[in-house]
Amino acid sequence: MRVMAIDYGDARTGIAVSDPAGILTGTAETIHERNAGRVVDRICRLAEEMKVGELVVGYPKNMNATLGPRAAKSEELAELLREKSGLKVILWDERRTTTDAHRILTETGRRGQKRKDRVDAVAASLILEGYLRSKHLAGEED
Repeated sequence: MRVMAIDYGDARTGIAVSDPAGILTGTAETIHERNAGRVVDRICRLAEEMKVGELVVGYPKNMNATLGPRAAKSEELAELLREKSGLKVILWDERRTTTDAHRILTETGRRGQKRKDRVDAVAASLILEGYLRSKHLAGEED
């Protein structure tokens, strides 16, 4: 089963989708949209087109594990996705994924606008990798 990870932001939302077996991170892209309803519509269309069976929404916790305003936005997005897609939606701790994504893009020579355009997709890929690794370690592969 394919899994889609979502790094939700105010202006850009990163999307990463696993391979059909739900083992490896596959495609990644960025949705450039500020309207949450249109973001949900686009995610649902992508999920249907790619035959995704599960959605994983990045859940931004503070380093001390408390929740801030960004976490509430992710919770709202997750609920909208559950209602619209009918899929299982998981909130996944995304601490440090954006920081790590910036580091990865810097190390690969991406600067300026090129980095800005890719950072959310890379962060979504990191969320997906962490989630798939966790499923593998728990013996939950499909």
